[in-house]
Parts: sequence; C-alpha cells; structure tokens
Amino acid sequence: MKLAGKVAIVTGAARGIGRASAVLFAKEGARVTVADIRAEMGRETISMIENAGGEASFALTDVSKEDQVKKTVDETVGRWGRVDILFNNAGYPQVKRVEETSEAEWDHLFAVNLKSIFFGVKYAVPIMRRQGGGVILNMGSISGLVGQLRTPGYVASKGAVVLLTKSLALDYGADHIRVNCLCPGITDTPAFREHISSSADPEALIRERQTRVPLGRFLTPEDVARAALYLVSDDSEGITGIAHLVDGGMLAAAEYSSAWL
Repeated sequence: MKLAGKVAIVTGAARGIGRASAVLFAKEGARVTVADIRAEMGRETISMIENAGGEASFALTDVSKEDQVKKTVDETVGRWGRVDILFNNAGYPQVKRVEETSEAEWDHLFAVNLKSIFFGVKYAVPIMRRQGGGVILNMGSISGLVGQLRTPGYVASKGAVVLLTKSLALDYGADHIRVNCLCPGITDTPAFREHISSSADPEALIRERQTRVPLGRFLTPEDVARAALYLVSDDSEGITGIAHLVDGGMLAAAEYSSAWL
C-alpha cells in the first residue's frame, strides 16, 4: 500500500474529488480525517472508508474559518499523533462577472479557495517539520492556468493557488515538505452538475463541452483522485512546486473540437 502508516487530512471530502481522494487514500493505508461543512455527506464518506476496512474520522470544518481549521489539525494530531498529508481540496466555482459580484461574495470566494490553504499550511507545517517532513497538495484548476468566461473571481483565486504553491515549495523544501498543486479539467462532480443545471439545456451543454476534450469524455472524481494519490505518495518523492494537469488534453491546444475531426 502506498500510504501505509500515513495520516491524511482531506478538506471538502464529503463528495466529489475530495470523497474519491479520501476513499482512495484510506484504501492505500492512510488514516484519514474527512473535513467538510456537510456533516451527513461527510459521514457517508466515513462509512465508505470503514466498510472497505479503512480508518477515518469526520471533522465538521468551515475551511474559511481559521479556528475551525486549527481545530481539525489539532484533533487529527490528538487522535493519530501526526499529519503526513494535507490535501487542501475544498473550494467552489463562482459564475459571475466582476460588476455582478458583491464584495462579500468576492471575499468569501477567496476565503474558501485561497485563504483556507493559508490556514491549513499555517497549522500543519509545524507538525510536519517536527516529524521530519510531509506533503501538501493544493487544489488548483485549469482555470488557474488560462482565462475563462464569466468566472473572473474563480480564475483569480485558482491562479493565486498555483503561485502560492510554488512559493510554499521553496519555503519548506529544506524541511522535507513537498508542496504541489493539482489542476483538473472538466470533472463530472456534483458541483459541476449543479453548475450546468442553470443552463437552458444542460444535456446540450454537456455534449458541446465534451467536444473540447481530446479524450472525448469528462474526468471522473476517481481520475483526479489517482493523480492526487501520486502526488502525495512516495511515487512523486522528487517532485515539488508543480501545477499538475489532469485535463483530458484540454490545454494541449489553443483551439480544439472533436467536431472538426
């Protein structure tokens, strides 16, 4: 098992990529703190892990609140004695132009997508340093590497995650703490389905968006979870400070549509 003896914290682990990652990490031997604001769904993740023979604990956590992130880290150390992996996965998209966005909405978006990483790193790094090292994985997006229509705040927050990751990798490399960023493309998650449900014809939108992906399909949460496992395991021991694309080939071209083939 790739994570035997490790302790991991996965934020936003009640559903989607976070859930798939928490389940996979546990399958590979990690004891996992499932952190989320959705208690019922978070406990469903715990049940999935335990039913497969893994070990996990739920922490009700609003990652935009420093005291709650600190409590989650403290409780994890109190329960299992260490933190080897911090996967800052929690986040959400916001589809609004700048002039449509209130200051409160902008601040909340950045609190969940970016400031949460600051909080997690702030409290996990001293523990990792004392124990001789660790791994931090931050959730980015292809939208942190290129522009995107009608999502300026989201794009800005994810772009900041990419460069924050690189800076953290420099700061903590000497402490044997690796820091990387995972940048998924279009992934078929509950959040994605909620996002497209507001369109006039969701199924038509799905078909159109799939034409932009060279592999011809959306990613699954499990696709992204496998990439996350690679980045938090010893398989990537020599890798730090990168933005790792998992996008089905979307960013391989400036323009692409399977309709042209």
